[in-house]
Amino acid sequence: MIRTARSSAMKARTALLNQISGALASAPEQVRAKYRGTSSEGRVKTMAVSRPAGDPADPVVATLLTLRRLGARHRFLSDEIAEIDAELAFIVSAHAPEILEVNGVGAVVASQLLVTFGDNPERMVSEASFAALTGVAPVPASSGKTSRYRLSRGGDREANSSLYRIVQVRMSKDKRTRDYVAKRTEEGKSKKEIIRCLKRYVAREIYRVMSNPRPAPLTNDLRSLRLALGLTQVMVAVALGTWPTAISRIERGNCRDLQVIAEYRIWLENEPKKPIDKDRNIITI
Repeated sequence: MIRTARSSAMKARTALLNQISGALASAPEQVRAKYRGTSSEGRVKTMAVSRPAGDPADPVVATLLTLRRLGARHRFLSDEIAEIDAELAFIVSAHAPEILEVNGVGAVVASQLLVTFGDNPERMVSEASFAALTGVAPVPASSGKTSRYRLSRGGDREANSSLYRIVQVRMSKDKRTRDYVAKRTEEGKSKKEIIRCLKRYVAREIYRVMSNPRPAPLTNDLRSLRLALGLTQVMVAVALGTWPTAISRIERGNCRDLQVIAEYRIWLENEPKKPIDKDRNIITI
């Protein structure tokens, strides 16, 4: 459901940028000159904070007013997308942090892979079936003496797009992947064929990680330690910069985020006992 909201906001923001480009294309020259040579992000930021004044019947003023509203709407959608990304990162880090450890996988990509994996449990019997589901299974395309495979056009296209993003990140930042691309290029492979191979390798790695989740560590002692210090979950959440629900999940053993668990344990062990104002339920410093 959260990804549905994100997809809608992303499409709306893209359409908004197209509207801004169209408005500038038909705007008076003095308006076009004001934003000429600026990037899309810099342009919308300037539009959002502009304060045009004058007669709305004037074409220049009308254009500036419209651009200001479009820029403010773009800023609102960007803030909404950032908020959604934070929620996705919280969910993934709490339930499947091992996926985030895969090279090139972020919270947005991991959330899509989790959705694909969870919506098709009957097709998760092998890495080959997962590759077919995500559209990275090799399809024979041989002809005559030429033996080759092509990209698959089937499967879950959103999951396929996520694997493609992982491959793009690795091709730009991972040395081992760049070496592989150079080697296959020398062998005469095209870029599309190399990407097809890489997506198949990534699908194999993702399947192995997702089909062998780490068990949640034992955390049944944290609640007693917190209560001994006279602290509430809200106080701990504020100190660690997270949500009270996250602290509750950790104490109940439903969280697999080893980093947050370690920070929570260290904080409790180093937190001195402080008197509590029980009427106001706050720590008295």
